Amino acid sequence: MSDPSSPGVVLITGAASGIGLATARRLAADGARALILLDRDEAGLQALGDELDGGPALFLCRQDVADETEWEGVEHGIRHHWQGLDAVVVNAGISEAGPIADLSLAAWRRVLSVNLDGAFLTLRAGMRLLRDGGAAVVVSSASAIKAEPGTAAYGASKAALLQLARVAAKEAAPRGIRVNAILPGGVETPIWRTMPFFADLVAETGSEQAAFARMAGFATPLGHYARPDEIAGQIAFLLSNAARSITGAALTVDGGYTL
Repeated sequence: MSDPSSPGVVLITGAASGIGLATARRLAADGARALILLDRDEAGLQALGDELDGGPALFLCRQDVADETEWEGVEHGIRHHWQGLDAVVVNAGISEAGPIADLSLAAWRRVLSVNLDGAFLTLRAGMRLLRDGGAAVVVSSASAIKAEPGTAAYGASKAALLQLARVAAKEAAPRGIRVNAILPGGVETPIWRTMPFFADLVAETGSEQAAFARMAGFATPLGHYARPDEIAGQIAFLLSNAARSITGAALTVDGGYTL
């Protein structure tokens, strides 16, 4: 990076909501030179682009991260406009719940396609585009290291990301590129709305905030879920020069859930 204190040119997948959205806001506030923001939610991307207008240079792209052909266009655009990347946040993900005995192969493949194939394609593009001394953060999950009923596809995909990040860290180290994983536990993000039980819990407690508090009280020793901006701060740390000796690590941020 030309300015060691700046995030430089950063690619973020799943940028329209949750952790990706919070990370885009954080890195923009930290002085990123350019943000390449990818998501399937075109309206959400445009809203974020409007919010960040006047800040870093922006490239907004509606994209399915699991589509290899679409990545060719993204890679070409980044090379043409910015000649490379300084940081990558591999964040896009989905979730579907259900016991293994009832889980369809289509649902399994749907989750693995986004969470693992999409992460591989993102990281592959990142490894090709990152400048020497750059950094990547792969957003895994506490579900990667703690088993819960109904999380087979999600947990398996997130566990695979840990090894993907480790291998990438070893391959990239000769160029001074660092690759780390972050394992959030419960985070107050829209992904919970895909869980059938969550709507019932919101109706019972009266609000999403109350539902989050109820869930955290059951399973999290600290008694609260993380906010997306907290996870974004930890991602910003792992991308920064303050973490220049950290690579191949897995930062668990779960309020004690995996204890």
